[in-house]
Amino acid sequence: MSATDESPAPSTTDPITDEPTRALEPRLHRPAPLPDPTAAEAYERYEQAFAETQAPFAFVDLDAVWANAADMLRRSGGKPIRIASKSIRCRPVLERLLALDPGFQGVLCFTLPEALWLWEKGLRDLVVAYPTTDAACLTRLARLTAEHPDEAPAVMVDSPEQLDLIERAATSFVAPVRVAMDIDVSWWPLGGLIKVGPKRSPIRNAEQAVALAREIESRERVKLVGLMAYEGQIAGVGDNVPRKFITNMLIRGMQSASSRDVAERRSAIVDAVMDVADLEFVNGGGTGSIELTAAETVVSEVAAGSGFFAPVLFDHYRAFALRPAAMFALPVVRRPGPNVATALGGGYLASGVGAKDRMPVPHLPAALRLDPFEGTGEVQTPLRGAAADQLSVGDRVYFRHVKAGELCERFNRLHLLTGTTIRDEVPTYRGEGKAFL
Repeated sequence: MSATDESPAPSTTDPITDEPTRALEPRLHRPAPLPDPTAAEAYERYEQAFAETQAPFAFVDLDAVWANAADMLRRSGGKPIRIASKSIRCRPVLERLLALDPGFQGVLCFTLPEALWLWEKGLRDLVVAYPTTDAACLTRLARLTAEHPDEAPAVMVDSPEQLDLIERAATSFVAPVRVAMDIDVSWWPLGGLIKVGPKRSPIRNAEQAVALAREIESRERVKLVGLMAYEGQIAGVGDNVPRKFITNMLIRGMQSASSRDVAERRSAIVDAVMDVADLEFVNGGGTGSIELTAAETVVSEVAAGSGFFAPVLFDHYRAFALRPAAMFALPVVRRPGPNVATALGGGYLASGVGAKDRMPVPHLPAALRLDPFEGTGEVQTPLRGAAADQLSVGDRVYFRHVKAGELCERFNRLHLLTGTTIRDEVPTYRGEGKAFL
């Protein structure tokens, strides 16, 4: 395995705030961030910053992003973090994060069209985390690989059928397309009768991994360069949810047993595959498991993305505490009665199993709650609670999304905030005319 050791040259401009600075290093290693503000302090700050901004709008609190990024680097223990683009979905923010610290290296893309677009925009070290059946884009990837055989994006595979698709698309090109193998590291208790974790790759042991690696090596138009294994049952499941003592204990037990299994199985798989092909990288983990994954010797890099924006799903972990960094504001347009204020829009549900816990959460002012009979609506969202009586038509309510990047599918632009100053306004993927999924 090899890793890029090059660090970005010193800059005279801070990549997050755009303020003058002597170099990145002093800022990134400054003292620990100040304590979290109270809800009242945060609300006052946002109200001051966005006093002249018409809602609805979305924004990223860069002060919170800095605090979260610093904690992620601490947890990674020196292992580089590949940024998961699906949790960002804003190219200017991706670029700023990659420039923030040499500990952030490369992008884990979620579609091949996205990776090709990011390449055209100048980003490098790109890995596509999911297999693709897009023949036209595979042909574009093959052409790009012919021009940049050691640098072109790598695409994920977990079956010979996917290799067939790549080879058909790459018929006219000699340089082999770079591929990475996806490994299933879900937990299978009770002798494999139950599966706990994402239903991703069918490759789950060293024997299966070696068989696919040999299949890849036997073909002329593909080249194995990496391996990926995402332990979603650990990285994406909180273990410290309020008022869920029994559930938390069950989750902790599952994660403890699963983490041991993942470490043993991943090590065996990597060792076996390395006998077949040299790997440039072994990627694992996610925001919720950075320190556990980084501690594994065979892992060369950790994937993470949600940790920067800190959506609701990452509120309840024992190992770390994030600061809410990405939010959206809706205007109050009605006051139907006592203890009710109605905001415009808001039905920005997160993906996953349909449930109440997929709805955005009113964040500020504090003590607002969704109406249990309406939730967040397509065109309006009633908000209940004593705080509603303090709101007037035209006021703003600040919401948090349950997931990170999906917020950007609802807004064309993000305001970038430091202190009480809007430093920039940048386009999301949607704002640049891109909707990859």
